[in-house]
Amino acid sequence: MTQSEVMPEAASELLRRLEQGVLEIGVIGLGYVGLPLAEVFCRGGYHVTGFDVDQRKVDTISEGRSYIGDVTDAQVRAQVEAGRLSATTDFDRLAEMDVILICVPTPLRKTLDPDISYVLSATSEIAGRLRRGQLIVLESTTYPGTTEEAVLPQLAERGLEVGRDWFLAFSPERVDPSNPKYKTENTPKVLGGVTPACSKVAAEVYRRAIPAVHPVSSARAAEMVKLLENTFRLINIGLVNEIAVICEKLDLDVWEIIDAAATKPFGFMAFYPGPGLGGHCIPIDPHYLSWKLRSLNYFTRFIDLASEINRSMPLHVVQRLAELLNDRGMPLKGTRVMVLGITYKRDCADTRESPAIDVMTLLAERGVELTYHDPNVPRFSLDGTPVEPVPLTAEAIAEHDVVLILTDHTGVDYELVVTHAPLVFDTRNATKRLGTDSPRVYKL
Repeated sequence: MTQSEVMPEAASELLRRLEQGVLEIGVIGLGYVGLPLAEVFCRGGYHVTGFDVDQRKVDTISEGRSYIGDVTDAQVRAQVEAGRLSATTDFDRLAEMDVILICVPTPLRKTLDPDISYVLSATSEIAGRLRRGQLIVLESTTYPGTTEEAVLPQLAERGLEVGRDWFLAFSPERVDPSNPKYKTENTPKVLGGVTPACSKVAAEVYRRAIPAVHPVSSARAAEMVKLLENTFRLINIGLVNEIAVICEKLDLDVWEIIDAAATKPFGFMAFYPGPGLGGHCIPIDPHYLSWKLRSLNYFTRFIDLASEINRSMPLHVVQRLAELLNDRGMPLKGTRVMVLGITYKRDCADTRESPAIDVMTLLAERGVELTYHDPNVPRFSLDGTPVEPVPLTAEAIAEHDVVLILTDHTGVDYELVVTHAPLVFDTRNATKRLGTDSPRVYKL
């Protein structure tokens, strides 16, 4: 929108409320994206109402407590006591909101097709209460075209004109759980509106909570930005996982190779192998793009190949472990294995899509006796069967045949592990800092 263009009256009114600090902001979905976003807007001085179908989440917030690792109890309590944060299951209150941010899950079906049912359900709740002057922003990761092709038609049924009477944009979440440096407030915010006025309004709103805002030309462009970011990681992790297998066949240390390559100050970015790919984004998001392109008779070969390599890594880990045991005259079946770290990434409590679960499932199917230690996960079940948590003591370590490191949490005493374990299979290079060449330690 150029300076010569006049902002619609509804946009001007919304921006006036923004300047006055009386804007009412609603966040649908109080998970790992929605709650941090709500808290950041509260810090900007605005009243935020969180909407969720889970009464337990609503009650926990109302009590001034957090259930998200990146948001502390103190942060929630401060905003609740200041009257800036509240939570409810009453979706009729959406009509009171000036801004509504949709932060609901977008999982994949077993067929690797996008499941946008949560987005459509949230949109339906808004559609019945949409009024003039509201800004709606979808943050949930999805395929290019979702905002305009799925969200807009539902909301347009009210007869109000988008870009004039109300405003619609897409702004992808960029949450990296447990990242100590980059949080919601200091990670630049990409956004794209359905119209120029939509982009302008959304950008002004977000700048009150997140100073670095980067508008793009459309909602579709913003949707594609998120998929590019995670596809980039998917493919590079797939590449380095294949390099790990190649190095193993060439009797080379992949960790040494990567460290040496990383000394190049240009043209190389270090990625590291592991037992697979996990989390709520990277294993899932690129498939939205693959699905969308299949409908256009185009096949995303890089994405599909990288996904195939990453999905094969849990089996590779199990096969490699079987070989290590075989070299010692031990069968895999009946072996006592302590799995060290079961979350999808270091220093978080999230086991969603964790490759450790895939590895453990394969081991259980082969008759392995499993226990685990993870300081962030006190209880864990594998396909409904509880897995015994064990303390990380010299006695417990020595009672197992193998310690299998699948997640490299900091704060774990790896020296204790290496000293007392009969065999260590380290898939994350967690024992690197020990500087040991123990014959009992093997790496991916």
